[in-house]
Amino acid sequence: MSLSGKVAIVTGSGRGLGLAYARELARQGAAVVVNDVDADVASEAVRTIEADGGRAVAVVAPVGSTEVARQLVAAAVDAFGRLDILVTNAGILRDKSLLKMTDEDFDLVINVHLRGTFTCVREAFGYFKENGIPGRIITIGSPTGQRGNFGQTNYAAAKAGIVGMVRTWALEMKKAGVTVNSVIPVAATAMTKTVPYFQKAVEADERGDAMPSFFRHELGFGTADDVSGLVAFLASDDAAGITGQAIGAGGDRLQVWTHPEAATTEYREGGWGYQDLVENFGTLFGDKLQGVGEEFLPLPEDLQPEPAQVR
Repeated sequence: MSLSGKVAIVTGSGRGLGLAYARELARQGAAVVVNDVDADVASEAVRTIEADGGRAVAVVAPVGSTEVARQLVAAAVDAFGRLDILVTNAGILRDKSLLKMTDEDFDLVINVHLRGTFTCVREAFGYFKENGIPGRIITIGSPTGQRGNFGQTNYAAAKAGIVGMVRTWALEMKKAGVTVNSVIPVAATAMTKTVPYFQKAVEADERGDAMPSFFRHELGFGTADDVSGLVAFLASDDAAGITGQAIGAGGDRLQVWTHPEAATTEYREGGWGYQDLVENFGTLFGDKLQGVGEEFLPLPEDLQPEPAQVR
């Protein structure tokens, strides 16, 4: 087991993707600190990991504050004697279009995803640096943070911010030998369950059947277990040279996302005034402008969602 003797924290790991990450880390030999806001859910996650033959303890607390970040690191050290791996998975959704989104909707999502990642990573990195541990930090991003998505101003801002922090932290943590990366999962979750486009894929997953190839291969959409292997790999010594990356995983597909780069560049002696832009922008840049949002392939006829039942 490649992570034997290692200790990991996985935030938001009571169920779903987070639980899949925690179980895979445990299968690879790591002891795991499970985190959830629901005590029953957290306890059940611990029992599941122990039933698999792993070791785990639970911290029941909402991620976001410095106090909870300290509590998580302390739990790892108290229960297992050290900390080697942090996976920041905790998150919530408050989806609404811009004019309907309240301050509270925005702040709650930013606090858990963005601030929670910041406080937990800061606390873990401080422990790694103080104890000379070449730790592994895996944050969880989203395609929404890379390309945007209707109704997810708060979530897009948080997920884009996480990747921006990762690129900065990779520079700051390099000397300490700590790696930090962001995983971009595309998998069946509570969120995708509500999207008609993915209905047939999610139903297959819930039945325990293999997802149709169209979803797994063409869309790179799969199960939580399709992502957990990447998380465990990035937590291992084999990934010591990988840092500052945004890596997508889903179904049969693995992707390394580019960092933002200029799509095209033009120069004009003396700079670009208003009239210069009026006269030249369309010709020079019109066909180079970037798209937004995810564009999905048309569903094959046999994978079309079922029409809503009339009651």
